[in-house]
Amino acid sequence: MSAIPPQVLAIDLGTSGMKAALVAADGTVTGWAERPVPLRVLPGGGAEQDPAHWWAALAEVVADLGRAHPAHLRAVTTVCSSTQGEGTIAVDAAGEPLTPCITWLDMRGAAQLRRQFGGFPAYQGMSVRRTLRWLRLTGGMPSPTGKDPAAHMLLIRDEMPQVYARTATFLNVLDWINLKLTGRTVATVDSILTSWVTDNRRPGRVRYSPALVAGCGIDRDKLPPIVACTEVIGTLSPTAAAHLGLPQTVRVVAGAIDNTAAAVGAGTTADNDPHLYLGTSSWIAAHVPAKKTDVFAQIASVPCAIGDRYLMTALQATAGANLTWLKDKIVEYDDPLIGAGQLSRDERSIFDAFDAIIPTVPAGANGVLYMPWLYGERAPVDDPHLRAGFLNISLDTNRSDLLRAVFEGVALNTRWLSGAVDRFLGSPVGSLAITGGGARSAAWCQIFADVLGVEIRRDPQPVAVNVRGAGWIGAVGTGMLTFGQIPGLLRADRVFTPTPAHRVRYDEAFDIYCDLHRRLAPVYRRLNP
Repeated sequence: MSAIPPQVLAIDLGTSGMKAALVAADGTVTGWAERPVPLRVLPGGGAEQDPAHWWAALAEVVADLGRAHPAHLRAVTTVCSSTQGEGTIAVDAAGEPLTPCITWLDMRGAAQLRRQFGGFPAYQGMSVRRTLRWLRLTGGMPSPTGKDPAAHMLLIRDEMPQVYARTATFLNVLDWINLKLTGRTVATVDSILTSWVTDNRRPGRVRYSPALVAGCGIDRDKLPPIVACTEVIGTLSPTAAAHLGLPQTVRVVAGAIDNTAAAVGAGTTADNDPHLYLGTSSWIAAHVPAKKTDVFAQIASVPCAIGDRYLMTALQATAGANLTWLKDKIVEYDDPLIGAGQLSRDERSIFDAFDAIIPTVPAGANGVLYMPWLYGERAPVDDPHLRAGFLNISLDTNRSDLLRAVFEGVALNTRWLSGAVDRFLGSPVGSLAITGGGARSAAWCQIFADVLGVEIRRDPQPVAVNVRGAGWIGAVGTGMLTFGQIPGLLRADRVFTPTPAHRVRYDEAFDIYCDLHRRLAPVYRRLNP
């Protein structure tokens, strides 16, 4: 039997759960373990998680991997993490949390953000002068919803002054995991981004901007040192090694937040090679050589795992969330989606059910159109007032028509975004890698190919994209491979090409879709003030 190659313990901490896998430098993913982690929703827009739950869940998933794949776990030489972003944890001088994690869903700091950064003239409640400085130095600006660390830290400063006084450092989710693994306090170039205090104009030299730090309202000494995503930040501390059952000699690479890791895990590390991620939300992302921001389309290129590159990310608010809504709110007791098994128990069977139903409905869903804006939109327009809707339902419409319309609506929304992406990249996208949980539906992949009019290359293990990305970042950090080698390591399991007979139908549907947005946006502003 051949020797097992060195393994990276790849950690993937999302809002819903802690996952881990064992990843070799060639991208082979061995094992998969997962534990849910609770989310506490609070009055007034709060959403918190307990970091202790993450740490306990990590030990459990590593133990699961050890039971299932003991030889591979013994071959672990490196640990590297991918985590949810935009969370904030205040820690004391001993590294102990003073607060729960204020997650990326938490909007309680919006008022503090406006007070700190307001002024005349203002854009989205913040001084235009400050906004122009953020765009020039960072590539973006704080979310006016208060959902990122710039607002979270101000919330703690103003609403929890005793905690603020005891805070030694504010950490993002990734930073806290790395602190627990190594005892070292650092932030990565991507985890620190949404504190909006860094000068990102040179990708290999991301650093704090004195002007942005001075104006952020947070003491400079409460911000952690910045490292590259590929930096080896230490070895496992004695406590972490005992917690995980691994040797203290295992190295820890800094890692990345989820969309950064996915861009690596999708195999799209070459310049201008985009991927489409289909999860609860969706995005198109690509590595690019220059910093750039499209203010009107809400697209920017920001620091990423590849030290001399930026990552362009164009985020849309809801993709797979529309399928969850359809399953939970629309289907009935005798629907084949229920017979296939509930999504919470068996996600594979629900996608099998989708793929059995969708081809029975012709392209165009028998005239039904669906707008997938369940909770507003981010790009190519930033409009929180938009909401979802079906159009052109008749007495002949059935649930299968509605299902296909939902799949097509998300694809039409992505085509809407892809025009802005083409302009950002400077040329039309002709081929697109697709990954994330939604990519398991072959029918949906074909719809994307038809609606977008481009070749769609499907990830052979789309749900493993984040752990594969963390594994590869860890492997690059420890010298096992280079980012340039990654595109040759991931082969699509299937390539979907556009169906010529559907082109005219989807072109017409897209024209109507864009017209619907223009006509309905004012209505939604009235309905959802």
